Amino acid sequence: MGNSKTHDAYAAFRIPAYRLYFLGNLVFILGLQMLKVAVGWEMYERTGSALNLGFVGLVQYIPQLALVSVAGHMTDIYNRKRVLMGAVALTAVAAIVLALNTVLKGPLVVMYACLFAAGAARAFWMPSRSAFLPRIVPLSIFPNAVSWNTSAFEISSFIGPTIGGFLIYYAGGVTPVYIFNAILIASFVFLLSRVSYKHEPPQTPTPMTFSSFAVGLKFIWSTKVVMSVMMLDMFGVLLGGATALMPIFAKDILHVGARGFGWLLAAPSVGAFASAVTQAHMGPLRKAGRTILLAVTLFGIATVVFGISTSFFLSLAMLFVIGACDNISVVVRSTLVQTSTPDEMRGRVSALNGLFIGTSNELGAFESGAVADLVGPVASVVIGGIGTIVVVGITAWLSPQLRRYGRLGGP
Repeated sequence: MGNSKTHDAYAAFRIPAYRLYFLGNLVFILGLQMLKVAVGWEMYERTGSALNLGFVGLVQYIPQLALVSVAGHMTDIYNRKRVLMGAVALTAVAAIVLALNTVLKGPLVVMYACLFAAGAARAFWMPSRSAFLPRIVPLSIFPNAVSWNTSAFEISSFIGPTIGGFLIYYAGGVTPVYIFNAILIASFVFLLSRVSYKHEPPQTPTPMTFSSFAVGLKFIWSTKVVMSVMMLDMFGVLLGGATALMPIFAKDILHVGARGFGWLLAAPSVGAFASAVTQAHMGPLRKAGRTILLAVTLFGIATVVFGISTSFFLSLAMLFVIGACDNISVVVRSTLVQTSTPDEMRGRVSALNGLFIGTSNELGAFESGAVADLVGPVASVVIGGIGTIVVVGITAWLSPQLRRYGRLGGP
């Protein structure tokens, strides 16, 4: 890692636009995490089905897959700030409709429709948010901004599930969670409106064609280290994702109820926050390739131990490790993708990166739910963790560029 005596750990916060963005991103993710808790709990309460928990992820992934080319192109052509604000606003509307559906005891199909809309919004806010950040933060301190950004994500991911769990337990249901989360998500729109941002349209705008979208694919394919780190993160988290099954572990395996459910969802974020703050203070990684390979390996091992654990505290510890390792992967991947990509194609590359993330998270949730429906939740998690370790071995073998990759950005 870098020398902490010469490294400015708070360089990104010296930029006013970043301070507003950081606060807005924090409350936005807080709202999303509360939404995740409420949807997962309500779905399992209403259906008692692991497969339905898997469908929660699938229905959000389908629009991301369908809209990836449109979202990437719009992010590169149009004002990224406005695209981001519109997508975030749609997420808030979906949360309000979820609240109304719960109050009226509406059908599951409305829940799925809202999640589909949230997935469509995600298809746009993922690339626009990623491509927006390099426009307000110099690339020389971009790893520092990413580390603090992930810190905001983890703070929100820790507080959000905890608040969500307590609200479900003490307020008697998920409706207050949906309402509170809609307010928080809408607050991001307001804070974004205060960020000073000048749109720089491309000098030679290209029409929205498959060839335009293929530019992003060609860039990723030709930049082998970027492709390797994206594939490692996608397949590693897809197979090793256990969070989709957390309601089952909380209720039926660890027997800790709604309050324990909130703590289980928060534990990975505590680990990730500790990891993010450490990286922000110590500076850019000097052996980023080896570090991410080791981190994802440990992620898989901790997933296996979590799967077989019947102790609430051991499960919390393993989730802490999972979060810390996942954060290392996030910082390396995000920094590599954004600093390696020319600005005129950041939207398309970020859209593909967002699709990879959606594949690992939302499609991974469906994979976990479907496998759990066949072989049980414990076997599903253990098999997934072993699969993650296998993916690391294959990636390390096929990608010597990633094994040898050294310093991660920085001034």
